[in-house]
Amino acid sequence: MNIAFHGAARTVTGSKHLITLKNGTQILLDCGLFQGMGHVTDRLNDYFGFDPKKITYLILSHAHIDHCGLLPKLVAEGFEGQIFCTSPTMDLARILMMDSAKIQMQDAEYANRNLREGEEMEEALYTEEDVTKAVGQMKIVEYEEDFKIEEGILLKFTDAGHILGSAAVHLSIIEDGKTTRITFSGDVGRYGDLLLKSPQKFDQADYILMESTYGDSLHKNLDPIEDMLLEVINNTCKIKKGKVIIPAFAVGRTQELLYALNGLELKGKLPDVPFYVDSPLSSKATQILKNHPEVYNNGVKEILKVDHDIFGFKGLRFVESVEESKALNADPRPCVIISASGMAEAGRVKHHIRNNISNQKNTILMVGYCEPNSLGGKLIAGDKVVEIFRDEYEVKAEVQSIKSMSAHGDYEDLLHFLSGQDPAQVKQLFLVHGEYEIQQSFATKLKDKGFKHVAIPEYHQVYELA
Repeated sequence: MNIAFHGAARTVTGSKHLITLKNGTQILLDCGLFQGMGHVTDRLNDYFGFDPKKITYLILSHAHIDHCGLLPKLVAEGFEGQIFCTSPTMDLARILMMDSAKIQMQDAEYANRNLREGEEMEEALYTEEDVTKAVGQMKIVEYEEDFKIEEGILLKFTDAGHILGSAAVHLSIIEDGKTTRITFSGDVGRYGDLLLKSPQKFDQADYILMESTYGDSLHKNLDPIEDMLLEVINNTCKIKKGKVIIPAFAVGRTQELLYALNGLELKGKLPDVPFYVDSPLSSKATQILKNHPEVYNNGVKEILKVDHDIFGFKGLRFVESVEESKALNADPRPCVIISASGMAEAGRVKHHIRNNISNQKNTILMVGYCEPNSLGGKLIAGDKVVEIFRDEYEVKAEVQSIKSMSAHGDYEDLLHFLSGQDPAQVKQLFLVHGEYEIQQSFATKLKDKGFKHVAIPEYHQVYELA
């Protein structure tokens, strides 16, 4: 058998890893959208590097759009097999992919209204009908269930602790009478996460596909999230009388922010300003998380004994309509606006940043990883001028970042995730979902831990598995 890396190869988005067996069976791990890759993003999303019609099965690690966001396009181009995922992942993927389809259509319409001479019309990658068809091909597999995909192929999910429903994928494949054990980490969460349980241990693997987003970083010894939020909000809203704009992923990050703000209210510290979650998707995702309390860690369960709504507090309002969203930009009063997307590449938050970025009273607060070429990445890097909707804007607003707010584990978390493995039995460890320089640093740490065979695949590179 072999494995090919068609996304998240020396970059953090577009997760797609294709296992091909000798008998022609093809198992695709994830089918994610490339995001924030600058001018090459559209080209990367247009070309899979394989024939969708030949894919036999798809296994989805979790519902973030850089892992599931091209599923509808895959289906539209001929994939007819089953998509295996956890129950919460199915719930979240449905709303995330539907939202992605709507945003693509809206962005294409907006771009085409402002088309310049000689430019081609933009088209959405897929439709809402494609999303509905993809969801119809999903099959739920429970955590720790030994699920027989077909004769000779066994699947097991373990909790990856990254977002609601996230899973590490474990495959046992029998070929020519020999069993090969392959583990794909998906995205690995934090040990001691604000909301979720820690990642689970897993059985010995022969081959491991390992995420490496923060392979050179440590999140510890940073100020508590509540304290940092309080400082930014007080400084911006109370002293400068400005707005705090927070680009946040609708799934995971938004709920962590709401939980932290709710914690400030429980302690009597929450500033008396309006808080808006301007993302219908975030509202739906928050409700889905409420519907799955089994994923909460023990600390959250203790809070629930005294506060039945851990994501609600005084002054919070969920914004639904486009008209209400636009009205926030016309309102000069201080407030906090949390809006998707996390990398500030699409959706309503991009409009909020455009309208507030050139006013020094305001603060753009980044709360997680951003691909360096994305708008969020450029703001974090300190760019003084950024392009938004094809126009350039001077960055006068203050740009802050809470680095500890990440659903990705740091290198100690990643090493902890692998701690149950005997490195001598791992024939090859592939690093995916990370920037190349960071992966090189993490590879050194892995070799120090005894993992002698560490590879960093290139885009579309194929490896034979012995």
